[in-house]
Amino acid sequence: MRVIVCGAGRVGYGIARELAQERNAVTVVDVSPALIEKVTTDLDVRGVVGHGAHPDVLAHAGAADAEMIIAVTYSDEVNMVACQVAHSIFEVPTKLARVRAQNYLDTAWSDLFSRQHLPIDVIISPELEVGRAILRRLESPGAFDTLPFADGQVLVLGVRLDAECPVVATPLKQLRELFPHLRVNVVGVRREARLFVPSKNDMLMEGDDVYLVVDAAHAERTLDIFGREADRARRVVIVGGGNVGVYVARELEKLAGVRVRMVEADKGNAEAAAGALKRTVVLNGDGLDSNILREAGAEDAQVVLGLTNEDKVNVLSAALAKQLGVERAVCLVNDRAFQALKAPLGIDVFVDPRATTVSTILQHVRKGRITGLQSIEEGEAEIVEGIALDTSPLIGKSVQKAGLGDGIAVGAIVRDAKVIIPDQSVLVQPGDRLIIFAERGQVARVEKLFRVALEYF
Repeated sequence: MRVIVCGAGRVGYGIARELAQERNAVTVVDVSPALIEKVTTDLDVRGVVGHGAHPDVLAHAGAADAEMIIAVTYSDEVNMVACQVAHSIFEVPTKLARVRAQNYLDTAWSDLFSRQHLPIDVIISPELEVGRAILRRLESPGAFDTLPFADGQVLVLGVRLDAECPVVATPLKQLRELFPHLRVNVVGVRREARLFVPSKNDMLMEGDDVYLVVDAAHAERTLDIFGREADRARRVVIVGGGNVGVYVARELEKLAGVRVRMVEADKGNAEAAAGALKRTVVLNGDGLDSNILREAGAEDAQVVLGLTNEDKVNVLSAALAKQLGVERAVCLVNDRAFQALKAPLGIDVFVDPRATTVSTILQHVRKGRITGLQSIEEGEAEIVEGIALDTSPLIGKSVQKAGLGDGIAVGAIVRDAKVIIPDQSVLVQPGDRLIIFAERGQVARVEKLFRVALEYF
């Protein structure tokens, strides 16, 4: 596939990397020569220095032959005009744009992004996607990651195993014997620096980060068995009153019994947040001021959320709140260098906004081949959801005998609205929805399976 990516920042780089690894012909456009030099040096992509919305630049980037344009510059307007130019002049079939400003996304202007006006096929709102990712962490407080599949019937939970975990040092093949009615499957394990699909003879070890595919109805019991049971938060402190903070607070206000307090350093933003929210108490103050955090109730809060635009503020305010006594700390972190501070500072969950946005865009890029996708661990693995058609070679075979090979695991099958954790006796049937975990080196094989065997094209 021939793809133009407008924008070589964190998101554009991440998209280009994923698509280039799958041997797509990728051209990246950016006004910054330094960013273009970096992306072309690091990745097998072509680079063009120029304004992504200018017709001559898009022509030089190969828009006349492109099958898709993904506009993810820092400017909403550049992204929208790039898609318009790609449509009107070059007839690019598929156009995706990142749009940050919520004003554009108001339902009152729902006809704006149509073929008659601004012909954009998919609008990605990073603030909404990140906000939803934060809320998913709050729904399953014992997990460091929560990813929904099959319309929410199946969850993929990321869980860190500690010394108290009841299943540590237990071979995976014994889990089903110990808990025969628990619908859960261990599909991925990160041990030290390696992420892999475990075999049935592997044992779970203290310190492992494990990825569990679970029937959503069994999520709480699964977390209990894996030693990560925790009550949902009722007292929440949010540091940051921007788009993400306001969105999360507004959603939490809809839940009965949840008390939210917000800290925002900028007076104008604090006033705007207070006007947009109904039950949230908004304090104008510095999230790095312990007195302000105390006033916001951090000492008695169950969760603090660091949702500003500054990584350092998010990390340090979360660490300070932990010292004051907050039970859990979740914060947005763009710079991977901060990962080394997570354990020493006692922060429970880091959410990478860029990775969240990249996963959402990839899901739409591959729409038609698959029905759901999440990239995890900086692209080290992907979780793919697809529907088996009559012509699939999987039909009539068990997942163990389907020849998927190492590095690939079928975590669950959804059939007639029922979640099945497959074993040797379960055969794939037409119409089954499969949730598959694949290591980075095996993603292309899964893609090929869905593209050819499942006839999405």
